[in-house]
Amino acid sequence: MPHENHLIIEPKKGFQLINIKELIRYRDLLYFMVLRDVTVVYKQTILGFAWALINPVFSMVVFTVIFGKLAKVPSDGIPYPIFSYAAVLPWSYFAASMTASTQSLISSSNLLTKVYFPRIIIPLTPVLSKLVDFFIAFIILIGLMIYFHIFPTMQLFWLFPLLAIMILTSAGIGMWLSALAIQYRDIKFIVPVLVQLMMYAAPVVFPASLIREKIGETAYHLYAIYPMAGVIEGFRSAITGHPVPMVFIGVGALSALVIFVTGAMYFKNMERYFADVA
Repeated sequence: MPHENHLIIEPKKGFQLINIKELIRYRDLLYFMVLRDVTVVYKQTILGFAWALINPVFSMVVFTVIFGKLAKVPSDGIPYPIFSYAAVLPWSYFAASMTASTQSLISSSNLLTKVYFPRIIIPLTPVLSKLVDFFIAFIILIGLMIYFHIFPTMQLFWLFPLLAIMILTSAGIGMWLSALAIQYRDIKFIVPVLVQLMMYAAPVVFPASLIREKIGETAYHLYAIYPMAGVIEGFRSAITGHPVPMVFIGVGALSALVIFVTGAMYFKNMERYFADVA
């Protein structure tokens, strides 16, 4: 009989945070899993991808009425609809990708025990698929800018590093929570509460400068450790042409990098147990 070819999977020698070559080899799988995530969410819905616009717009309207009109929350001279929507846009992506990543290993447990592939693809899938909703919802922001006569400046290019920080934070927390959730199923009950707490902690309905005014300079700099605070403030500045809080964003970027690296390390360390506890 002719000799059959076998693929032998062995533990990698030495420390490697993420095997980039392996991810490239399985890029087709990642592509189809992202495509599946995008299509399944809106399958058999009447409005389809319009929901990617409706949800953030509804949040923007509610925040504008309650916090902008009734509570008179300061908005740093920015029209409150843009002030709130520029925050809702990245926050909605972050919350959706974090929640989906947390459940990703549990919902894909049947794959974990049947076939080999880089497990990190699973929590990364919603991080990438939710970008589709983000860019669809970005259309509304462009419309608001036209309506309020806010024209883009060179500061708009700050959106690219801000997007990178947003994705790094989402991926890092997604790896942490997905690895925890498959072992401790209580995590899925904790995440909705965590999302609510993190939203109120983020400068979604108020400017970060309010922290400095009410609590002090030290609290303001500590607040910058929260990566989404820098992302939200950066989005507002990049869109409206206001001075970009570079130090604030820089601290958030370092924090996002730490979250991503430690998340990848924890995920890699726990990966060997996924099939046993799935």
